[in-house]
Amino acid sequence: MIAAHLPALQVVGPLLAAPLCLLARRGGLAWVLALVASWAAFATAVVLMLRVTAGGSISYALGGWLAPWGIEYRLDTVNAFVLVIVSAIAAMVALFARQSVAREIEPDRQHLFYAAFVLVLTGLLGMTITGDAFNVFVFLEISSLATYTLISLGRDRRALLAAYRYLVLGTIGATFFLIGVGLLYMVTGSLNMADMAERIRPISDTRPVLAAFAFIVVGLGLKLALFPLHIWLPNAYAYAPSVVTALLAGTATKVAVYLLLRFVFTLFGPTFAFAGEPLAMLLMALALVAILSTSVSAIFQQDAKRLLAYSSIAQIGYIVLGVSLLSLAGMTAGIVHLFNHALTKAALFLALGAVFYRIGSARLDDLAGIGRQMPLTMFAFVIAGFSLIGVPLTVGFVSKWTLISALFAKGWWPLAVLVLLGSLLAVIYIWRVVEAAYFRPRPEGAEAVQEAPLGMLLPLWLLVAASVYFGLDTSLTLGTAERAAALLLGALG
Repeated sequence: MIAAHLPALQVVGPLLAAPLCLLARRGGLAWVLALVASWAAFATAVVLMLRVTAGGSISYALGGWLAPWGIEYRLDTVNAFVLVIVSAIAAMVALFARQSVAREIEPDRQHLFYAAFVLVLTGLLGMTITGDAFNVFVFLEISSLATYTLISLGRDRRALLAAYRYLVLGTIGATFFLIGVGLLYMVTGSLNMADMAERIRPISDTRPVLAAFAFIVVGLGLKLALFPLHIWLPNAYAYAPSVVTALLAGTATKVAVYLLLRFVFTLFGPTFAFAGEPLAMLLMALALVAILSTSVSAIFQQDAKRLLAYSSIAQIGYIVLGVSLLSLAGMTAGIVHLFNHALTKAALFLALGAVFYRIGSARLDDLAGIGRQMPLTMFAFVIAGFSLIGVPLTVGFVSKWTLISALFAKGWWPLAVLVLLGSLLAVIYIWRVVEAAYFRPRPEGAEAVQEAPLGMLLPLWLLVAASVYFGLDTSLTLGTAERAAALLLGALG
């Protein structure tokens, strides 16, 4: 009986945890509730993924109202994979959070933090699983408002400014998205995405549909920090509490990429979206500029969190580049990098969170000599850094190899060279952190630092271990990504 309602429980579970965290009034109890909700969501996502793999897509009608009249939750290989990514990262971050939040968040605000944490998870899972376009907007706002709150809770006063900037730009992005959905509703009379897709086809060349497409692409581009709509991201990642940065880096932009893929390829259809390929060429150009320019920007950062923030924009560029190839191999590379980058970047930010827990800073000068005093933490950072660069035996190598192979299959070897150049730039900025941690002495007068607590090391090393395991055994991740890519590109034949 319960198994039939798992799609609804995927969202309802963390949603119910939010008021319970508020009622808890104590940080420790609120953490337990958030932890249980996150791991339950992960277990649910895994079960749903197995059911989709075994039996095909799943449709769940809320309240018994069948689509298109009622709200439908619809699962296929694409969003089932994203559900696993989001819930897995949230579960690991929640496990890490207890001591980190106790250090970085005021005691009387910790229950508020965990309430917002599970609301972010609710919004992300809801956006991923729903088949209703307006429902996407509702969950987008739930996630966004909770995210602004989480960022603003950082003790650095600049966190408030970062949250405000994200609020302004995020509201603009959500407004663009809502205008696009409104235009589609005006011409189709439906909000169910599968039904809208059928009704759009005969009228795809009309101005409302073209305008809706533009509004939705720009709105989601802002949410996923697509260059040059990325200006909110560096400050948001740099000044937010460590747990928040790890959660956002591993989940939020990934869901936004998924939504872009879902709307462009499923609702509008690739034949309409890429007619004449001007959009593909534009995305390709923006992706390449993002990969090179933000990687260069990362090299000159003096704060390690900000350095990784610019790196995230570059990694989004790799995903978008794969998508822009409009080939099975390219789309597979983009989708598998959603998973691989989530593992890698969450691990890197958790490592910095553990360092911040001990020394209260992530500035490179303050990281001097920390590698000898926190060997397990910094060794985890090094391995995750290898993955970000694309060193063999890590998931990052799988992503880069798949993307470069897709480029060579198209005969576009100069672009493959630029991808390799981006990896070389990643070597430089990751080396800056490694050089500070291992090859500089601790500042005079600095107190001795202990290794991070076991409760922080465990989720960190689980992510690092996954980064290596899925770099060696690609059958699950790469195979799932290829099936998802084939599903999205079906209309291209």
